[in-house]
Amino acid sequence: MYRYETHLHTSVTSACSRFQPEEIVEKYTALGYAGVFVTDHFLNGNTTVPRSLPWEERIKRFCDGFRAVRECAEGKIDVFFGFEYSYKGTDFLVYGLEEEWLLAHSSITELRVNDFCRFARAEGGLVVQAHPFREADYIDHIRLFPSVVDGLETLNACRDERCNRLAENLANEYGLRRTAGSDIHGVGQKKLAGMAFSERLRSGADYAARVKAGEGNIFTLTE
Repeated sequence: MYRYETHLHTSVTSACSRFQPEEIVEKYTALGYAGVFVTDHFLNGNTTVPRSLPWEERIKRFCDGFRAVRECAEGKIDVFFGFEYSYKGTDFLVYGLEEEWLLAHSSITELRVNDFCRFARAEGGLVVQAHPFREADYIDHIRLFPSVVDGLETLNACRDERCNRLAENLANEYGLRRTAGSDIHGVGQKKLAGMAFSERLRSGADYAARVKAGEGNIFTLTE
């Protein structure tokens, strides 16, 4: 089986992360992963990218974390692009839409959340609501969007059993795809989760298509 990290934040682009590109590659290579998805916080989330810059420059800066990991990983593990779109503490992992797509759609941060999810899916992206039952002091209430996403992150390695169980129940009720990820922000995190496939992934779009088709198995790992 080929194992993949699907939820990862770099120190280059995510303001809350302390995970250096070299550390990312070293950690996941040592664990025998086939690849990782870099899903840094997007421009409407906890990003290091200044909001005053023109759109093109903001997107370039946003993708620097992904590029840094890919450069470090050459010949070791595969590195794929994704991003975590945010709305008041509610987050969506998006796969299969690359830098060129972001450059061409400068209005996406102005869309209503429902409209963004529908649009990204119509454009071929896979939209997964991340840790849907997460609670935190900066989140005033839990927001659920099961009717406009492809799936739910039903196993997030940073969340407790209840949070993940509620996400699993919601996925069952709505017939949504299930994914797992570590939501990792630093090298010290020992509890991990991800998706495994019988064949190697070719791209982010390939991952999106396979999950939509019901492929992939959730796994957990503790170092």
